[in-house]
Amino acid sequence: MTRVLLASRNAKKLAELRRIVAAAGLGGIEIVGLDDLPPFPDAPETGATFEENALAKARDAVAATGLPAIADDSGIAVDALNGMPGVLSARWSGKHGDDQANLDLLLGQLSDVPDERRGGAFVCAVALALPGAGGEGGEGGTEKVVRGEWRGTVIREERGANGFGYDPIFVPDGDDKTSAELTPEEKDARSHRGLALSLLVPHLRELL
Repeated sequence: MTRVLLASRNAKKLAELRRIVAAAGLGGIEIVGLDDLPPFPDAPETGATFEENALAKARDAVAATGLPAIADDSGIAVDALNGMPGVLSARWSGKHGDDQANLDLLLGQLSDVPDERRGGAFVCAVALALPGAGGEGGEGGTEKVVRGEWRGTVIREERGANGFGYDPIFVPDGDDKTSAELTPEEKDARSHRGLALSLLVPHLRELL
């Protein structure tokens, strides 16, 4: 059994990756999270892009644990805010990880924006780093970074309880449900993170 670390303490992200690995038939891979291992210091997310942050987190996790590591950085990019909150999505309100405060602030900033200009996208970059990886862009194919985007519209009131973050105010293009009203399986098949993780599956298969 090959252990692969998802460098996250988010139980929903962990469950999502485990579902995708199982659906891909990668029975020889065991996904573990940060709570399954001894703690190590979290590096600050100082990158200018989702890709930079994801790769930095994956590299730190490999260095600390010696395990192949997956890390993601994701957020919402709103057209009317010139792509913000972007990489600042998780700390948009000033405190990292306060989902409700972040959501409330975003809704307040968009309160006078008409419906036809409330478009945006969820964006997710996922990095895979293997022990021995290093150098700018990785050496010897030991680092991979993939990106997924999910277009939609930011609505004015929260709906649904299945998601997290900005899910309750995001309606994907072509749907009338918010991301938080979709089933986990529906979200896996369509979301920014589901798409990015699926793009990573061939590289995970190489570990076997």
